[in-house]
Amino acid sequence: MIVLKFGGSSVSTPENILKVLAVVKSHSSVHELAVVVSAFGGVTDSLINTSRLAEKGDLAYKQELKKLEERHLAAVKELIHATRQSAIIANVKFLLNELEDILQGVFLVKELSLKTLDFISSFGERLSSYLIAEAFKENGLPAFAADYRQLIVTDRTYGNAKVQFEVTNARIKQYLTNNRELPVIPGFVATTEHGETTTLGRGGSDYTAAIVAAALDSASLEIWTDVNGMMTADPRRVKNAIPIEELSYEEALELSYFGAKIIYPPTIQPALSKKIPIRLKNTFEPDAPGTLISQNPRKSEAPVKGIASIENISLLTISGSGMVGASGIAMRFFGALATQKINVILITQASSEHSISVGINQRDATRAQLAIEQEFQLEMQAGIVDKVNIQNDLAILALVGLNMKNTPGIAGKLFSSLGRNGINIIAIAQGTSELNISCVIQKKDEEKALNTIHEAFFLSDIKTLHLFVVGTGTVGATLLKQIKNQAPNLYKTLSIDIKLIGLTNSKKAVFNEAGIPWPNWEEVFENNSRESNIEVFVERMAELNLPNAIFVDCTANPEVAATYKFLLERSISIVTPNKIAASSNYHTYKELKSLAAKRGVKYLYETNVGAGLPIISTLNDLIRSGDKVLKIEGIFSGTMNYLFNTVSADKKLSTVVQEAMDLGYAEPDPRIDLSGKDVARKIMILARETGDNLELEDVHINPFLPTNCLQDSPMDEFWQNLRSYEDTFETQRAEVEKQNKGYRLVASWEDGKARIELREVDKSHPFYSVSGSDNIILFTTERYKMQPLIVKGSGAGAEVTAAGVFADIIRIAS
Repeated sequence: MIVLKFGGSSVSTPENILKVLAVVKSHSSVHELAVVVSAFGGVTDSLINTSRLAEKGDLAYKQELKKLEERHLAAVKELIHATRQSAIIANVKFLLNELEDILQGVFLVKELSLKTLDFISSFGERLSSYLIAEAFKENGLPAFAADYRQLIVTDRTYGNAKVQFEVTNARIKQYLTNNRELPVIPGFVATTEHGETTTLGRGGSDYTAAIVAAALDSASLEIWTDVNGMMTADPRRVKNAIPIEELSYEEALELSYFGAKIIYPPTIQPALSKKIPIRLKNTFEPDAPGTLISQNPRKSEAPVKGIASIENISLLTISGSGMVGASGIAMRFFGALATQKINVILITQASSEHSISVGINQRDATRAQLAIEQEFQLEMQAGIVDKVNIQNDLAILALVGLNMKNTPGIAGKLFSSLGRNGINIIAIAQGTSELNISCVIQKKDEEKALNTIHEAFFLSDIKTLHLFVVGTGTVGATLLKQIKNQAPNLYKTLSIDIKLIGLTNSKKAVFNEAGIPWPNWEEVFENNSRESNIEVFVERMAELNLPNAIFVDCTANPEVAATYKFLLERSISIVTPNKIAASSNYHTYKELKSLAAKRGVKYLYETNVGAGLPIISTLNDLIRSGDKVLKIEGIFSGTMNYLFNTVSADKKLSTVVQEAMDLGYAEPDPRIDLSGKDVARKIMILARETGDNLELEDVHINPFLPTNCLQDSPMDEFWQNLRSYEDTFETQRAEVEKQNKGYRLVASWEDGKARIELREVDKSHPFYSVSGSDNIILFTTERYKMQPLIVKGSGAGAEVTAAGVFADIIRIAS
């Protein structure tokens, strides 16, 4: 004997019922069967809603009842041949008329007891079991609709009745073993010994199937639903969730108790008592293996089998000096909750005995608080026990797996994964069996936490990064192009999955939580973006609360830089070539660095100095390894180096400046580069990395252009002044050239002093041979005192800057 149970989604439409028929037929040729069915998908909810409307005196209940009638009669017409329809329609209408009479009574008295609600709720399964049995007959399967009144007997706890197993098992055996036809049993519903209709709680159809399987000593129990078994996490929240092949009864109990909705928790106990294996299958993919739950599942190397969560949790804590060493406190605490029939989901107590915390359903929080405060009224008045502390809007996260026992590092991996993503753990509970590690977190972090932990334990080879890019100009567009071309290779070779979630410029933005497709990101941005600003963008980013989120600022905008603190506080990493934040006042620089460290995220700005060159990282590596930096000097401006390498008797200064702008080396306002202020910011950032608290005004700048070329004036006036000066500059440059020397704008830092100045360098100096827009940096340290460490290469341009930003993004993944 095998018991097959089909859930509401499996029997929601006539088309689906035919799929159920195919499954039952394939099994019936091999096994003796019993079939348990739920109500048509959504019908139980509809019955409850209709009852509530009637209770309120709202005539709309009649419209809802009419919809139920039309749905069931339509199923008859699709599943049953015309010659048999009239009798079946008459029976369906007989049941619906009975339901209508009950609802009319509720409407008139405006009262809905739990007993009445149970009776009304029973009609979903009573109708579906009858119609499905007739559909089986129509297709050659000798079947009958079992009478629920002859099967499961319960107490009178309406809404969630307790089964009386001794009499139930005897009834099931007597009723079903004497009938040779295929029984189609209504799940969820039962009766008291006096024939009053009860229900087994939402999800009770699974429980019905397990009770029947245990009573008949079935070889197995199959529960058919709309997913391929129990998943490693809720697939509605964790898109990468995968089916679990095998579970022990204990593991399945833990996962179902903590929110895995595919199976109703009480279902497992009757099967466990008889060691009946349970297989979870997908009606819509019948060939998929599903999940096998048994006494001795096949051994798995994975220590964790699944993750589940329960939301809408309140954490109640009682504490006080009078609890330490006092016997009976816990008994009284839990006794007070028991008198109110409040279910305790999680318990944690400090070893000091100073406090006890419990997680309960949030709807029970007020009743629980009153019960506990009444129980400890005298102690609270005496001040030895504090008032009950309640934290609402929480969730419980559970990590489940038999192999976690004696496997070191599981808890550490769990907590570090959450910590890196800014998810605060409020309470922790773990039994000595080590089957389950549970933690309480904020409800708003639940989905983020599930995805974070799932990636850590089930997708450890794959690192998913969620990018939010600001700026679609030269650098931003180049970066996106580079990622687009490289993303498939990164996934293949480094297991890095980069998803573009948000993209914005100064006017509009687009978001896609599943990821903006890389092949056509330009088209998506052009056609789907909406008006936005940076404040709206970062708020939306924070609301999404995705794990491994990275904010990529490809602008030079101070308003964007001003959002960094907000983002780091929300555990969002930042990658940027924007120098404004790192070169602002020293307090802000330190605050951002400290905040990133505190939140366990990254604030990377390698491209602030030298575009894609590894200058900041090299400096930090020297310092971390214990070296002492004595002097830094270099050519930090690709723009200025291009200028001094290109200007000649044939190419005037103004012409070369315009070329640098056209090539993307110079800022839109070239005075930023020509004044030396941009270089000053770079040497200041490097000095700060060594620990020097340098401010911008501390950097001495000796400009090579006259004041009128650098003053804040209209651009036309700037070009006019520059052209007026270029003959003078050319005379000076030519004289230097005659001496086999060249001009270089050099930045230096030594003994806490920083300078920017125009130097004449000869061919023996490393700076002389720096061509084009290259940068060169010399680090003189205790280790590199005789021969400075040199970093040299292209230091300007969209391609190398974007490549540096890209490298920082990959660095975060690593």
